[in-house]
Order: sequence, then C-alpha cells, then structure tokens
Amino acid sequence: MTRTPPTAVRPAAPTTPTSVSQSTPQSGARFPHHRRALTMLATVSILGAAGCAGADAPADDAADPASGAPSADAPAAAKPPAAGQVYQDGEYRETGNYQSPAGPEEVGVTLTLESDVVSAVEVEPMPDNPTTKVYQERFAGGISEAIVGKKLDELSVDRVAGSSLTSGGFNDAADKIKSEARL
Repeated sequence: MTRTPPTAVRPAAPTTPTSVSQSTPQSGARFPHHRRALTMLATVSILGAAGCAGADAPADDAADPASGAPSADAPAAAKPPAAGQVYQDGEYRETGNYQSPAGPEEVGVTLTLESDVVSAVEVEPMPDNPTTKVYQERFAGGISEAIVGKKLDELSVDRVAGSSLTSGGFNDAADKIKSEARL
C-alpha cells in the first residue's frame, strides 16, 4: 500500500452545517469540530432548560384552580422586550422563494433573535435540481459568518460563498420573519 504525500491531499468537499439531520453518516456531510461542539452545547442547554421548566411549581397549585396559581400546563411568561426593541425574541422559521435559471426555487430559513439581533441562523437547502443544490449548500455553509451578530433590520444579503441567487430566497424568508416577529 502506498501513502499519498501530505501535499496531495484534496480539500474537503463543501459541507452543509445547517442541521444535525443533514450531517448523518448516510449523507457523508460532516460538521467541523468547533461547530459540532457548539451544536452539542446548545442542545444540552436547551434540554436542560426544558427539563427545569416548571420544576419549582408545587404539584398542589397545579391541581387547585381556586388557588389562583398558574397550572403546570400554562406557558412560561415571555421575557418582556427591552425599551426600543422592535422584534420579539425567539426562533422563527420561514421558507423563501426565488427564481433560478432552472425555475422557481425555495430555501428554508430559521433565525433566532435576541434584542433585535440575529444570534443564530440555519438554512435548509430545498433544491429542485442538482445545480441549485450545490449553490444552496454553499450558501448554507457561509451565511452564519455573514449575519450572526447583526441587527435584523440591517440584513441585506446579496452574495454568500459564491451563491447570489439563493440570497433572494433568504431575503424573502427574512422579510417574512420580520413581519412575524414585529412587536
């Protein structure tokens, strides 16, 4: 068996670090180590918060509506918006539409907002043809660096990772999210 010299190593194919379901061994896509660690940390945080929700409420209050205490099934109160805040904090998902040379296309977009700032983004490629798939995957791999930490009203994406048409679908979804999240 011969070894390939280190200088002959080919660069890895573009990956789609957009969701855990797309990084399964069947698809061959792999998260970079730092993104995998951040994804696991976020999952543990969310699961920990979900497991602790309502743990302080006594069981008797949930069973006695006359006590005036909220039941265990009542949703937790949302954090009140800060003064001047335009959008409600939370995670929003929309599908954006755009036109490619091959016809109409869609792309799924999930944005997490905190105090009007994008704190996380996930793009789900939804291609109808192989060429679109390549560009949507490139876009999904580069969008986080382009928008995380920016105010939602300042987003104007035109080209990410060599993909210019997918940005039309992203911007369409972002506009829908702005309408949905507006206070």
